[in-house]
Amino acid sequence: MANTRSITSLEVVLHAGRTVFQQKRDAVRAAITKRKVYLNTYRELSNLTDRDLNDLGIPRGSIKGLAKEAANDL
Repeated sequence: MANTRSITSLEVVLHAGRTVFQQKRDAVRAAITKRKVYLNTYRELSNLTDRDLNDLGIPRGSIKGLAKEAANDL
């Protein structure tokens, strides 16, 4: 004879709450990772001289856009 266990409504609510919490936590972690990539890319490109940027074909005004692009490519 098999034992069966019914799931109470409280258990269903708690499970749903954990799932929502985990999704929010994962979204926050992804946002933090993107922000780190953006800041690191922006900082590294900003620290280059105009000559270095010119050698790379990057106008100084494009640094912000390139940093955003790098963060969104994750």
